[in-house]
Amino acid sequence: MPASLPELLLSRLAPLPAAPRGWIAYSGGMDSSVLLHAMVAVRDRLSFDLGALHIDHGLHRDSRAWATHCARTCERLRVPLRTRRLALTPSRGESPEAVARQARYASMAELLGPDELLFTAQHRDDQAETLLLALLRGSGPAGLAAMPTIAPLGSGWLVRPLLAFGRAELLAYAEDHKLSWLEDPGNRDLGFDRNFLRHRVFPRLAERWPACATSLARSAAHCAEAQAIVDAAARNALPVATGRRPGTLSIRHLLTLELPLRKAVLRQWFRDQGRVPPDSRHLGRILTEAMAARVDANPLVAWPGCEVRRYRDDLFALAPLPPLPAPDPIHWRRGVLPLPEALGCLALLTPDGRALAPQDLFPPGLVVRFGVRGLVCRQGRDGRQHSLKKLFQEQGVPPWVRPYIPLVFAGSDLIAVGNAWTCHPEDAAWEREFCIRWQAEADRWPVLDLFDI
Repeated sequence: MPASLPELLLSRLAPLPAAPRGWIAYSGGMDSSVLLHAMVAVRDRLSFDLGALHIDHGLHRDSRAWATHCARTCERLRVPLRTRRLALTPSRGESPEAVARQARYASMAELLGPDELLFTAQHRDDQAETLLLALLRGSGPAGLAAMPTIAPLGSGWLVRPLLAFGRAELLAYAEDHKLSWLEDPGNRDLGFDRNFLRHRVFPRLAERWPACATSLARSAAHCAEAQAIVDAAARNALPVATGRRPGTLSIRHLLTLELPLRKAVLRQWFRDQGRVPPDSRHLGRILTEAMAARVDANPLVAWPGCEVRRYRDDLFALAPLPPLPAPDPIHWRRGVLPLPEALGCLALLTPDGRALAPQDLFPPGLVVRFGVRGLVCRQGRDGRQHSLKKLFQEQGVPPWVRPYIPLVFAGSDLIAVGNAWTCHPEDAAWEREFCIRWQAEADRWPVLDLFDI
């Protein structure tokens, strides 16, 4: 078996989508060293150019030496190598292993070009460990499906071609070909759950059930098949549950679905939104707090990387909102005014788009505030006066967006609300017509695109 690994590997690569280049995630360890060597052995028969990626996490004192080892090996094998060094500083309470894994995949996703392939060296024993860890965490079918053979990553694809091979087979190949690899001392640290399973639990399981890794990997494949059916049902039901605003879900439509399908639709929605998915506890809170709240309530279910909010019948999945701007006035006398908290900038313009200086039109200038309550706005010189709260409600602007909208004052008079309205106080006597242009940072504030403000 070890001697034929390159040929077996080649047969597993045949069904892959066409790609201009395939990159091997090369750490210098035994598994990735075997993958690199075996793919180089069949390089002339690959349909794509071969390269290697090495991510130096900077978490170990020997990490630079490991990067040097990888560079020398790739040079000897004539494989182009790209190296990226990270400067990770895990926060207190964070798992360095988890932080490194997340940063590694994020970095490799950035490096992948369109339709390129990234090959990683996870094998059958890794798959069995992943399944056991998922069981111990109480995961559902998606978690128990463990690691798929191929999955989207960035603008390309993540491929795991060694899942059919065990650790012992890879070690035999490495020894037969006299490969040189690195041993990370962290792989012996029993403080990590995966290492504890690998060194303490699996040897005992294998004594009783020698084929346990194969059986567990097969169970993971069964769970993946079941999850594929669930995902298909969720994708079919998702359009039915679409909300009024782009990217939202309708609570009324969600409630017409059976509870298991409702949960599956929510999980699919988070994946489509590119949001960090909720665990079971937070998913339960979405169902019982956000969806069951009064129509006029303002519920919030949050976890790192995501906030779920409700407005009327729409359910929103958002990046965490930034801190509220300070209530202190921001004086605006000349030019374009930068706003705090990635809220962009304000410009004062003539109706035909030419720039105005605030202090020229409104001596001694304008003042911008955020989150002021109890204001009124008269739209047009002869229009009726309405409370700002009523105007927001008519426009469908949620309460959690309103504190971030810049309110522009001339003295004590409100004269503009973001891009939405110019207000005309009773005593307004400015000499020229004007408009306010508010440009927020769309990449950090995409939620503002949902509302005409």
